[in-house]
Amino acid sequence: MTPDAPLAIGAAAAIIVAGLAALLAAGIRHRRAVRRKDVRQAEMLALAHAAHEATHAELLRAKEAAEAANAAKTRYLVAVSHEIRSPLNAIYGYAQLLERDDAIPPIEAGGVIRRSAEHVTNLVEGLLDISRIESGVLKLRQDVVRLPALLDQLVDMFRMQAAAKGLSLDYKVDGALPAFVRTDEKRLRQILINLLSNAIKYTDAGGATLTIRYRSQMALVDVADTGIGIAAEDLERIFEPFERGGAAADSAMRPGIGLGLSITRLLARILGGEVTVSSEVGRGSRFRLQMLLPEPMTAPAGVPHCGRVTGYDGARRTILVIDDNPAQQIVMEHLLRPLDFQVFAATGGYEGVALARRCNPDLVLLDLQMPGCSGWDVAAQLRAAFGRSLRIVILSANAHEFRAGGDGRSDHDIFLSKPVDLDALLDTIGDQLDLSWIATEERAPAACETPAPLPPAAAPYLQSLRHHVKLGHVRAIETLLAELEADVPASAGAVGEMRRLLGDFDLRSLARRLEHVD
Repeated sequence: MTPDAPLAIGAAAAIIVAGLAALLAAGIRHRRAVRRKDVRQAEMLALAHAAHEATHAELLRAKEAAEAANAAKTRYLVAVSHEIRSPLNAIYGYAQLLERDDAIPPIEAGGVIRRSAEHVTNLVEGLLDISRIESGVLKLRQDVVRLPALLDQLVDMFRMQAAAKGLSLDYKVDGALPAFVRTDEKRLRQILINLLSNAIKYTDAGGATLTIRYRSQMALVDVADTGIGIAAEDLERIFEPFERGGAAADSAMRPGIGLGLSITRLLARILGGEVTVSSEVGRGSRFRLQMLLPEPMTAPAGVPHCGRVTGYDGARRTILVIDDNPAQQIVMEHLLRPLDFQVFAATGGYEGVALARRCNPDLVLLDLQMPGCSGWDVAAQLRAAFGRSLRIVILSANAHEFRAGGDGRSDHDIFLSKPVDLDALLDTIGDQLDLSWIATEERAPAACETPAPLPPAAAPYLQSLRHHVKLGHVRAIETLLAELEADVPASAGAVGEMRRLLGDFDLRSLARRLEHVD
């Protein structure tokens, strides 16, 4: 062995040890890298699993929501079908009875048909309003509203509905009401109709009470009932779309589609008011509407304060009706001609413009949707031909095309949506033509008169009379009065007064008279 051999062996050993150390270090690094990779993969798998679980949960929620929405849609369609078919059946049935000439009193048939038509109209308007409110395109008007007349009309309408269920409907005024207020009449009417309708719908015994107070331009309206009541946890839920008060089984038996209270609160808030509710299960509910209803600075010209319009002062005026629906023309002619208006009618736009040049109208009632030429085009042609002296009133069912008019730039002066209340239409005509109406004097309230006395023997007839007056059943009232007069001769004076009221079809005054006769 040479002297350098140990050194070479040591060097070789060192190299081997260094190689082994390098291999060991490389192995450690590799294992660490593998572990890090495994950890990353585990973390990625955990994240993927969590994402999968979240996606699965979201899909389950979406599936449940879709199923709930589909079930709600089914319930909604069933409810809408029922709500539309019921009043349509009444309209269809009474129309057939009138055609058969089965001696149905016209006032009874007319009342049923009008109320049923109002029900369908309110239903359709409610569906449209939800869409308009959600899309932010609901347009409000500033109408001059005869507040006492509006409330009287609504109470009369629902009093008959209440009587049909054996319920009472009381109307109380706390203090004085202004003759006129300024608000969106259609929306205010819709709010009150929804509140009164619900009060009667969810009441099986007792009745409802409408109370109004007016102070400092603010109206406070309470609609209280003795109905089934609302559980505390449902007091806010009932204002959600398609939700309905009461237990599910009980609500399913009630008419309606679950939009009324939702629309009511939304409309009240848009008009600057609020609707609140307090209730006790089994004891009844109280809905309160608080809304600013300012009085106009001056009473509107041409609007009669009371009574029924029979004509107008001054020169005879000419009105042109342009509408492709003959039934609409007939309604307008029967309304306007008895008031001494000269009425012309055309079924199309081109015909209407040509007729206007011949008859030179003071006012035009113009439909929008007509064959060949739209109402907007006709309005433009009429404005170009006659200038601003001609008053143009759009009267159309195309409510989505509403434009207020009367701003000096539009071709029309005002827009009214069909179906239109005839009194409101007369108010508009009077305002547009600056008419001074001639109206019959409204009979003084029966409470202010001294009713003819009735002997105690007449008492059994009073309840039946009150019942049939509330229902508007004219023939039954006539029969009962005849029986009362025959069986209790001392009642002749009171019976004569009641017959006079009945002959005038003044059922409101007759109802007041019966309430104040002992």
